[in-house]
Amino acid sequence: MSTAPPSGYLRPAAAVNADIRALMLRAGGRLRAEDRPVYQRLVDEWNQATARERTLGEMATAA
Repeated sequence: MSTAPPSGYLRPAAAVNADIRALMLRAGGRLRAEDRPVYQRLVDEWNQATARERTLGEMATAA
């Protein structure tokens, strides 16, 4: 799995989703206690990325 992105770097939702899938695959579908904070961080990052991409898409269609 990739490391935390540098400060200010915004990864695309697809990249974050790939990390979530990889984590779940390694965990066999059941997260251990030590994996849960990583999973939560990735889900939070994914939510931010999808919101950002949705906003950028809306701005592009409005232009």
